Amino acid sequence: MNDKIKRIGVLTSGGDAPGMNPCIRAVVRTGLFNGCEVIGIRDGYAGIYTGEFAPLEARHVGGIIQRGGTVLGTARCPEMFEEAGQQKAAAILRGEGIDALVVIGGDGSMRGALALAAQGVRVLGIPGSIDNDMWGTNMAIGVDTALNTLCDAIDKLRDTASSHRRAFLVETMGRNCGYLALMAGVIGGAEVILIPEAPSSVEAVAESLVEAYQRGKTHSIVVVSEGANVKVAELAARLDELDVGFSTRMSILGHIQRGGRPSAFDRLLATRLGVKAVDALLAGGSEVMVGLRGRDIELVPLADVVSKPREANLEYYEMAKMLAF
Repeated sequence: MNDKIKRIGVLTSGGDAPGMNPCIRAVVRTGLFNGCEVIGIRDGYAGIYTGEFAPLEARHVGGIIQRGGTVLGTARCPEMFEEAGQQKAAAILRGEGIDALVVIGGDGSMRGALALAAQGVRVLGIPGSIDNDMWGTNMAIGVDTALNTLCDAIDKLRDTASSHRRAFLVETMGRNCGYLALMAGVIGGAEVILIPEAPSSVEAVAESLVEAYQRGKTHSIVVVSEGANVKVAELAARLDELDVGFSTRMSILGHIQRGGRPSAFDRLLATRLGVKAVDALLAGGSEVMVGLRGRDIELVPLADVVSKPREANLEYYEMAKMLAF
């Protein structure tokens, strides 16, 4: 048994992402294999304050590797935004005998983890966010599954768009980072992609659709990130007033992007990250996040993760414009 860490807590925080359950499974079983007790904390950071602690055995995480969402649940937690709340959470964790905490979640979750580290909690983060907006990892848990969901949706919309000679405006998630919209636009063959990193205008979109219509295209797909400077509802209303050749329809995919069985890639990534997180804790690691860098899983300081922004790669944006011809 590890002499320093005997009880590991694990929670999922922020927005759910496909692959969180395989990650929980990996954390639990790796901890148990190394002689540690693993405590599941329900409802994210909020569960610390409400005492939602429960020991997890190997059988408790059996049969969850293929399930979307998170069996531990997740919730927002205003208390974690204040230092007094952070001190209280750290005291509760110490009172529960938790020697180290694994946090699975997005940027806000990593900020919470860093805040707890400042209060003396040994903590390690695992990136779980379909937006893929976190610095320090090539891919976060859930991104691949979300992209497959988007690709399937766009393929289906194209079928009806082509049948009726329409332009479909498809809104994806991504308030601050256009990764999902950009990648979905590339793999979905979109004519136009609107992302926060590349501001555009209604007039520019209209011009692109007119040119597509004049080239003989039977349909057009416009993928819009929810954080783009041109909003999809505004775009739909204005395009209806302009003569772009196509009639337009709007489709907001919303939270359907978060759900579904995790893909093979997400299951493997989540498992690798979960194992590495526990191994790193047992080796003395803290205040770091595990991230995918190339083919390897590496440790990234949490301070860097929360202070360095990640934006969509505009090389893909230029490539998509060329391929839309």
